[in-house]
Amino acid sequence: MHTRYREILAFETKDGSEIRELMHPATHGNAAQSLAEAVVEPGTATLLHRHARTEELYHVTRGQGEMRLGDTTFTVTAGDTVCIAPGTPHNIRNNGTEPLHILCSCSPAYSHDDTELL
Repeated sequence: MHTRYREILAFETKDGSEIRELMHPATHGNAAQSLAEAVVEPGTATLLHRHARTEELYHVTRGQGEMRLGDTTFTVTAGDTVCIAPGTPHNIRNNGTEPLHILCSCSPAYSHDDTELL
C-alpha cells in the first residue's frame, strides 16, 4: 500500500479539524489503524471530544498549540507526541501564528461513530 500526500483531499472531521487520511482501512486496505494529518488554523481549536474505543497518538510536526487531555492542559510544539487513551476528553487549540500540523495515528482506525462531542 502506498499513498501520495498531494493526491489526498482534505475534509473536516466531527471535531472540526481539517484532516487528510494518509492511510485508512476503509480506503486503502490496511488492517488495524489509521494515520492522518490534521491542520488547525491560528486562533482556532478542535471541539472537545473523546473516543470510546480508539487510542490516538498526536505528533506535532509544525506550529504550536495548547493540548487539553482530561483535566490537564499543556503546551505542545513541533516534535512533541501525546498519547490519548480511549475515553479521555481532549482537544487542541492553535495559539500560534502559523497553522498547527499534527500527525494522528489511531488504533483501531478513526471512525466518526467512535467520536463523541462533549
